[in-house]
Amino acid sequence: MMGHSHAVSGALLFAATAPFVPPLMGMHLQPADVLMGTVLCAGAALLPDLDHHDGTIANFLGPISKVLCQFVAWVSGGHRHATHSLLFVALMGGGSWAGITYLGRNFTIGLTFFLLAMAIKALHLHPPGDGPQGWITVMGLAALGTFGMLNWLPSAPGWLPYAVALGTLAHLLGDCLTKQGSPLLWPHKERYEVVLIKRTGNKVETKILVPVMTLATFALLLWSTAISPTVLS
Repeated sequence: MMGHSHAVSGALLFAATAPFVPPLMGMHLQPADVLMGTVLCAGAALLPDLDHHDGTIANFLGPISKVLCQFVAWVSGGHRHATHSLLFVALMGGGSWAGITYLGRNFTIGLTFFLLAMAIKALHLHPPGDGPQGWITVMGLAALGTFGMLNWLPSAPGWLPYAVALGTLAHLLGDCLTKQGSPLLWPHKERYEVVLIKRTGNKVETKILVPVMTLATFALLLWSTAISPTVLS
């Protein structure tokens, strides 16, 4: 799937599950939490593609992200290997929880900036191209967005690790709809797939799946932020 599609799928899953799953886990979400979580989950849905030096997010932070992607690809065994597994989902969720719990506010702010920058890049909310104009704009918008969120962002938001893990999982599920599938049980090498998208960027993905997911996300956000406060708080 394309990066844009992954981001939308992450947003959709968070918006759909926010009224139900976090309360079951003892988390109490306000409408602002749901909105922030939806955006950051969209960014987290690009995390598995940190193993792809030419992927959508390879240049989202310019030379920094380029080097990062090359390193992750080398460590993980290349594109669609270790980072496309359930183990990686657990590592991202657990690592986010540990960072927020033990490193505090600064880690939360840094993680928010990182995820927001990926969301901006994947959703094409910046000038086209991968040159300095593009990634400098992404960084600037992510910094402004992070600063804007600080009024509502708790020092240790319990929903943020959930958003990271859910976004990462959304990516894996999306790739399972393509021919190459995902090695969900890595290091076991078998790839799991139910092929609905025969070619990345085809009409099924761009003309059907993405518009439907986008409309569904907005509808779910309107619903989940409007329902009784006893569900969200």
